[in-house]
Amino acid sequence: MNGDVVIRDETSEDADAITQVTAAAFQDLEVSGHTEQFIVEALRAAGALTVSLVAERDGRVVGHIAFSPVTISDGAADWYGLGPVSVLPELQRQGIGTALITAGLARVKKLCARGCCLVGHPGYYTRFGFRNVPGLTVEGVPPEVFFALSFADDMPQGSVSFHEAFRAEKPSDVAPTGASQPSAADTH
Repeated sequence: MNGDVVIRDETSEDADAITQVTAAAFQDLEVSGHTEQFIVEALRAAGALTVSLVAERDGRVVGHIAFSPVTISDGAADWYGLGPVSVLPELQRQGIGTALITAGLARVKKLCARGCCLVGHPGYYTRFGFRNVPGLTVEGVPPEVFFALSFADDMPQGSVSFHEAFRAEKPSDVAPTGASQPSAADTH
């Protein structure tokens, strides 16, 4: 990594910078729905950011990673979803994302997590020990881009559901903590 990068917990003052970094990181990615910044905002508003770390260089937020609880249909507990992970485009491929992932995984392990899963690029996440797991799926996601990493001896089986915040597609999908979004039936 070039330059001194500090990995630290998100603070309330970081929210706008995280939104900007996340939007920039995914802006030119063809496989992105360009909603990642809304997902992070919705996770934060729902109190579902179990671990939220920033990478800071020269006092500026240049990267971010989020971890949130997932539900697995076989009842496996203490599993988390990794993502989104974001680094400013001009600073990508310099080890910042690796540092965020390594620090984040260490942090969720300290929370007695049993494992972590994610949807991501097949050529990247295997270096951290993630692998495709037959019998562990996410509805609508091709198996070659869904990965899991068990911190224990067992690997769950079944369907994984990420937090409902992963359905956020625009700023208005971000509900304040404790509030719920109205359904179509509620919005006459």
